[in-house]
Amino acid sequence: MRGTGITTVGLDITRTGWVTTFQDLGRHDTERRGVPTGGAADQHSAAVANVLVGNPRGATLIENLGGELAFVPDADVLAAVTGAPARVTVGGAPVDSWSPVVVPAGREIRVRGDMGRGARNYLAVGGVLAAPTLLGSAAPDARMGFTQTLGARVLLESGFRGFGRGHFTPLLLRLPVPVLRCPEGPWTVDVVESYGARSIPGVRELIAESSYVVTARSNHVGLRLEGPVLHPDTDAEIVSHGVPIGALQIPHADELIVLGRYRSLTAGYPIVGVASRASLPLLGQAGPGRELRFRWVDRETSVRRSAEREGELLALERATAAVFGALGFTAHLIHHR
Repeated sequence: MRGTGITTVGLDITRTGWVTTFQDLGRHDTERRGVPTGGAADQHSAAVANVLVGNPRGATLIENLGGELAFVPDADVLAAVTGAPARVTVGGAPVDSWSPVVVPAGREIRVRGDMGRGARNYLAVGGVLAAPTLLGSAAPDARMGFTQTLGARVLLESGFRGFGRGHFTPLLLRLPVPVLRCPEGPWTVDVVESYGARSIPGVRELIAESSYVVTARSNHVGLRLEGPVLHPDTDAEIVSHGVPIGALQIPHADELIVLGRYRSLTAGYPIVGVASRASLPLLGQAGPGRELRFRWVDRETSVRRSAEREGELLALERATAAVFGALGFTAHLIHHR
């Protein structure tokens, strides 16, 4: 990095996808006020994208659902694309996703995700994106009138001055990147049993043996799944109760719902299980037509896998800081806040 000054860089947005918004990891301490945390559907991919460009995990970035996303910066910037498998080009030349890449001034970076493999891509740029916030977060919430769409030009506060090498060279940095795998075929989601399963005899066995397909009615609030379900054999009313992210809910209709980050905070339907935290990023990539299967695990297994995922992110943060330091600057100084 040459120089230490912070400059304002313009990013001219040349293409947006079906739904392209500013995003981050969500709001803090708002659920006690009845406001969901919201944030990126795939928290892992969003966090990794930011770490790869020297930003804090929770920095504002861009989430893209379907179609193409592209911008042209008026100064060199450091960018990274994560999420679903995607074709990424800079100035028309292919570059790797899940890796930092220099986008030279005047060159277009273009991202086209493979919707058959995953629903969302995340594009982080080293620095501070100028984006409106609601309750301390750039995460959109349409129900609160905070839609957060991108304009034709986005401003970035950046201290990046380049590495003195072009983007046509091999991988810019070699880092221990925990890539989210979006395999072909059905995806397996780990689930921990909840108390609601006890009120529906046979539901555990049914869910473990069945396949479910994500329907087009799904969104950030939750995935609506087509597949076999069972209902309580009693008409007793269920008292409204708090529901966690990833809860498997059985409404009156014959469908299974997996609640997302924009769920209502309370509900009165049976909750038969909760997706493990390590499985939530994959659920965030599940688009219409995706086949899901559920595997029951105990709490200890769920906690261990979550800790392993956190360990991978910490290892990436340490490696990024070391490599960026060797190149003459410290990770997070690009962000500078």
